[in-house]
Amino acid sequence: MANMSDYLENALTDHLFRSATFAKPTTLGFALFTVAPSDSGGGTEVSGAGYARATLSPSNSNWYGTHGSTSGSSSGTGGASSNAVAVNFPTPGVGGWGTVVAWGVYDDASGGNLLLWAPLTVSKTINQGDGVLFDVGQMQVTFA
Repeated sequence: MANMSDYLENALTDHLFRSATFAKPTTLGFALFTVAPSDSGGGTEVSGAGYARATLSPSNSNWYGTHGSTSGSSSGTGGASSNAVAVNFPTPGVGGWGTVVAWGVYDDASGGNLLLWAPLTVSKTINQGDGVLFDVGQMQVTFA
């Protein structure tokens, strides 16, 4: 389950209850962290050794609706979604990426605003040449 950042909480509050609008990002950038962020941001995102955020666009084919399908509008009652395709990162170069403890979603492929984040169930040391991906269903977000 992912945590919502303060940025996203404020943007949604202003969008729903106030006069500001919140535009859906065109690209979602998935980040890996060696020190987990908090709702207010921070953390230490992996850098160097060929690291770049993985990206997926917000679309029905990339994300399951709350009803567990990629077709139709969400109609489930649990408020849960997850990735319907694998989220692939580049192959780490010399030195690897260290021990990854959390992942996050930004509204851009680099820079941008942290939207969601979650600790990994088990921390993982990422060495040179390791394949790094989150398989279908492994990035789970629940709005409760």
